[in-house]
Amino acid sequence: MPQLIVSGLEDEVKAKLQRRAKRHGRSLEEEVRQILRDATKTETANRKGLGTEIASHFRNIGLRKGEEIQKLHIRIEPPDFDE
Repeated sequence: MPQLIVSGLEDEVKAKLQRRAKRHGRSLEEEVRQILRDATKTETANRKGLGTEIASHFRNIGLRKGEEIQKLHIRIEPPDFDE
């Protein structure tokens, strides 16, 4: 099983983790493993694909199902840089 070493952890953080582990009836290592498991569950559960994210921004705007896209008749002139 892989190992993860966290250096530079403040004493206060370690003490809080130890108290938390004791409240949950776990070792410090098991408590940290559970925190990491929980953090990665929410990370992947809430992640959506790019298309889904884009569609969510436009969900309540514009076309309804089966509606045709209207053509825009706009003439765009190229800029004249000589002026």
